[in-house]
Amino acid sequence: MQCQTVLPGTDCTFWGKQGCIFTGGSCQVVIENCEGCERIVDGSIGKVCSAYPAPDRKWTGGICNFATHVKVEIKTEDLKINPLKASKKASGGGGKKK
Repeated sequence: MQCQTVLPGTDCTFWGKQGCIFTGGSCQVVIENCEGCERIVDGSIGKVCSAYPAPDRKWTGGICNFATHVKVEIKTEDLKINPLKASKKASGGGGKKK
């Protein structure tokens, strides 16, 4: 259904026949960690997240999974590969027999 309070006319999964069914009955404004995210939109109560109604909850466990402005670095370690196993795998003969 479409939101009728904070983001009028926007599709919202938390809007029902009784109104907003989210805790507190409304979206919450973004927090400092959200600044710079592309999902921030201006609502009737101020800046809100277009992806989730409670931005502060998304940051409690670390980085928000909706954040577009945060880059996560994945560290990879150089693994030592056994040359014998690598050559068997490359030739296609290193698979398990059934």
